[in-house]
Amino acid sequence: MTTFTRLAIPDVVLVQPVRHGDARGYFCETYKKAEFDAFGLDIAFVQDNESLSREVGVVRGLHFQTPPMAQAKLVRAVRGAIFDVAVDIRRGSPSFGRWVAATLTAAGGEQLLVPHGFAHGFCTLEPDTIVAYKVDAPYSPAHDAGIRWDDPDLAIDWPVAVGSAVLSNKDRTAPLLRDYATPFACPQPAAGA
Repeated sequence: MTTFTRLAIPDVVLVQPVRHGDARGYFCETYKKAEFDAFGLDIAFVQDNESLSREVGVVRGLHFQTPPMAQAKLVRAVRGAIFDVAVDIRRGSPSFGRWVAATLTAAGGEQLLVPHGFAHGFCTLEPDTIVAYKVDAPYSPAHDAGIRWDDPDLAIDWPVAVGSAVLSNKDRTAPLLRDYATPFACPQPAAGA
C-alpha cells in the first residue's frame, strides 16, 4: 500500500508507492485513485507531462497556473534525481512564503504532491534526468505564471549556486514573490469549526 507523508507544510505530501521486486526488476502502481481518496486527496488528474533536463543543475521553476486553471501536480523522477520544491503562495496562509522540498529519485520512486496555491520547481541532481508529473488541469498559456527561483525572501537552499544554475530566460526574469499579486488565498475554516 502506498505511504503518504505530510511535510512541514502539511498540504504538500510525499507519496511512496510500494515496489514489488524480483530478479527481473520491479512493478509498482504509481497512482491509484482509491488510495489517494482514502488519504483525503480527491484529485482528478487530466494530463501527464514529461521533461528531460540534460545537465546537472538545471532549474525549472518556480511555476504555477492561476485560477481558474490552477494545477495540482504529482511529480516524480522517471530517470535520474531532482531536488523538488513547493512554495506556499496563498495569501493568509500561516506558511505563506515558506517552502518545503524533497529529493525524488528514479531509483526510490518517491513522488511529491504539490497542491493548488503552491509554486513548484526543481533542480536536477543527475544528468539526463526525466521528470514526469500528473496535473489536474490542462496547460493554459494565459494562466501560466511564476516567481523567481532565487528570490532572496524565500531563501530556498538549492543544491546549485546561483551563477551555475541552467535556466530558461522566463525563469531568470520571473518576478519576486513580494512583487507578485498572488491570486491564491488560504481557505478559511468554517464558522464554529
